[in-house]
Amino acid sequence: MPTLKPTLTSFKERYKTDITRITIRDRDFSFFVPEFLDSFIDQEDLFHNFPLWTKIWEASIILADYLAGLEVEPEKIFLEIGCGLGLVGIVASSFGHRVTMTEYNQDALSFASANALLNNLPGLEIKELEWNRPQVKGTFDYIVGSEITYKENNFQPLLKLFKTFLRDDGEIIIANGIRKTSMEFIRRMSDMFHIK
Repeated sequence: MPTLKPTLTSFKERYKTDITRITIRDRDFSFFVPEFLDSFIDQEDLFHNFPLWTKIWEASIILADYLAGLEVEPEKIFLEIGCGLGLVGIVASSFGHRVTMTEYNQDALSFASANALLNNLPGLEIKELEWNRPQVKGTFDYIVGSEITYKENNFQPLLKLFKTFLRDDGEIIIANGIRKTSMEFIRRMSDMFHIK
């Protein structure tokens, strides 16, 4: 899939937005967020593909701060899965890390791309990645994600992603709220990965 390159003008013509500002390690960031959720919700089935990507989650802020504090190793590449609005990848990239941000939802990809432009990161790599049919090429030193374990039916696709895209000496860094599914995910992954 090609890297997405919208312009801010075309983005603003398409979406009604607000701006959220966040400071991480004394650095200020701005993010477009949807002004209204109505156009992203299936009115026939409110819980089908509910747009979880429209919110900046606390776990994303924690993960972004953690990555901002990691030593920059220019040869190492991060794959962010489920990037949503783009907070984690944008912050990590602005602190010098090489990041490929991914998301499956086309609206989320548009917001992530616009937010990369808004934060002066026009070269940040942002790609479509459907967990059940991944088409991203290569392997990565780190796979990172926040709030990606909401549904148990995502566990197997996530495991396949980890096995496909993580280098042999790579590391997975996940930030999640404490809930039943996130604890079950950790339990299942502990059979295959060293978890700390």
